[in-house]
Amino acid sequence: MKKVRLGIIGIGIMGKRHAKTIIEGQVPDMELVAVADTNQKAKTWATENFGADFPIYHDSNELFSRDDLDAVLIATPHYQHPSLTIDALKKGLHVLCEKPAGVYTKHVREMNEVAAKSDKVFAMMYNVRTNNYYRKMHELVKDGSLGAIMRTSWIITNWFRSDAYYTSGEWRGSWNGEGGGVLLNQCPHNLDLLQWICGMPNRVHAFCHNGKWHNIEVEDDVTAYFEYPNGATGTFVTTTGETPGTNRFEISLEKGKLTNNDGNELILHRLDVNQREFCKTTKEFFGKPECTIEKLEVDSGYSEHAGIMRSFAGHILRGEPLIAKGHEGINGLILSNAIHLSSWLNKTIEIPFDEDLFLAELNKRRAASNIKLGNAVS
Repeated sequence: MKKVRLGIIGIGIMGKRHAKTIIEGQVPDMELVAVADTNQKAKTWATENFGADFPIYHDSNELFSRDDLDAVLIATPHYQHPSLTIDALKKGLHVLCEKPAGVYTKHVREMNEVAAKSDKVFAMMYNVRTNNYYRKMHELVKDGSLGAIMRTSWIITNWFRSDAYYTSGEWRGSWNGEGGGVLLNQCPHNLDLLQWICGMPNRVHAFCHNGKWHNIEVEDDVTAYFEYPNGATGTFVTTTGETPGTNRFEISLEKGKLTNNDGNELILHRLDVNQREFCKTTKEFFGKPECTIEKLEVDSGYSEHAGIMRSFAGHILRGEPLIAKGHEGINGLILSNAIHLSSWLNKTIEIPFDEDLFLAELNKRRAASNIKLGNAVS
């Protein structure tokens, strides 16, 4: 195999972007051979951009049956991600899945079980993992040089979206069409990075406001509180209804503090001694460990979606490392499911939580949803 021959399922906002990335040659190891979408406007766009002879299918199974297909990129509404991934893997195709991995963890576990039995490559489109500032945070936290985490705080309120965004697809902003709001659409990136860098909390208490800033059914304003197994605590605040927003991710550790501003600046406050040991041994009432402040020089390279696709193709062709393995997609979803469940029940949620209870609560909201397109591709 000289190139990975790829089909894209779902030519909506992200599917169009991924198609253009490949057509423009940003992924040299990949060739776009076909697309599929039930939406006529999407198919018309594909014809206008790829030519009248380019293969465009209405049904994903038609796409799967092609003899010249090695892999698929799934960019459909969220509910379909696990089912389409399972179908593609069973057809012997490699899979790159857009975030989130799904809407509810029980379905994603089924997907992961199928992937574990397959010899095909399964990866997630967690493109923000290609940002070297976040990669540096991951490195510094995981190598233990700054000690254990004491507190995490992420204010990520620069996901502003207009009403026009939510009306751009009839599945958007609804329980039955999308399965959630800012937590399922924008913040899978942040929740993935949070668990990737800091590990998983074991308790969550959260407040989600549905349609606070937009005429939608789902949450567009969230405040969550986390507790970690080692006693650390954290907060997570997000919205799609605020501008100018803030993107500030801060991790306090025993020997310093990491602050990431807007994903393009990383500041390290490094203590000369472990603050917990200092607290226990100093005779000073108001003394503090000595602290140096350094703006870390990090390669600003950020390959985004093209970087994930290059990694995916490189792994298939040459065994190069994946940036985000498919089975890891469940971790950020565990966090968003726990946040939703806590808000719905107005109680603290222990992780792992009752996945059947979550699904029952979600289905209550789906049954009352104004959108009845849970299985539509767009």
